Amino acid sequence: MELAPIQKDIIIALINLQRQKDMAIKGEEIAEVIQRNPGTIRNQMQLLKALGLVEGVPGPKGGYKPTGSAYDTLHIQQLKNESVVPLYRNNMIVNNATAAEISFKTIRNPDACDGVVRVIGSTKDFVMGDKFQIGPTPVNHLIIRGEVTGRDDTTNSILFNINEMISLPKKHVKQYMKYPPLLVNTNSSIQEATRFFIRNNIHGALVEDKGKIVGIISYTDIAHTIAQGKLNVKVKDIMTKELITVDGDMQLYDVVKLFHKYNVGRLVVTIDGVPKGTLSKTDVLNELAIY
Repeated sequence: MELAPIQKDIIIALINLQRQKDMAIKGEEIAEVIQRNPGTIRNQMQLLKALGLVEGVPGPKGGYKPTGSAYDTLHIQQLKNESVVPLYRNNMIVNNATAAEISFKTIRNPDACDGVVRVIGSTKDFVMGDKFQIGPTPVNHLIIRGEVTGRDDTTNSILFNINEMISLPKKHVKQYMKYPPLLVNTNSSIQEATRFFIRNNIHGALVEDKGKIVGIISYTDIAHTIAQGKLNVKVKDIMTKELITVDGDMQLYDVVKLFHKYNVGRLVVTIDGVPKGTLSKTDVLNELAIY
């Protein structure tokens, strides 16, 4: 079914507004979104109802709703439950818009990769050269950054080249933690702790006292201590007693943000509230490395 541009604009706006509000949408609301006269919207709605693309809802809270045929005509998948996949233009979020479908082009080109994203919402403000970001997506937390290279208003799509793609595995953090954790005794000297780090090729470890984890120590802690001329101290004197813990059932994506939030290189992973392992920035980088 071939629709006029204004009819496509009306249906796209109606679908987007209905998704946001989960109720019938008035013609005036659509007119405001697509910057058209309300009378023009009403006239077009009569045609769209005749085509079976919209249905009218009577009453004070009435308005219009898109039909399943409207989604089919625009090749938009209709979902009962959905998440918004945000779009950013020049580092600013685009309100009332979500990515519906992403396609990758020229993936065999060794020098460039292009993509196309179909959008539910307005694409009219996007122009060539705009900085562009999609995501994060809800499952794999995929983020795509690039530059707009064009726009296809017939399919409500944005064309872009890809400069960067970031995605993290959806597995739980307990599947990446180091288990059992390497432990340094609370009464060890900093020389003994340093030799322990070198022997195990690590930059930090949990501190234990009689089988109980009581802190964490890193190379940084030891370096600061030596710089102050303190050589005859024990691990318990310089360790960090406040442990930053994460539940083992958290996803890696959510945990990674904590490294930056707390400015630490290692987190303690707990299972049922009991410390069971550690996760370091290096562990994450090793997991994401492509060989």
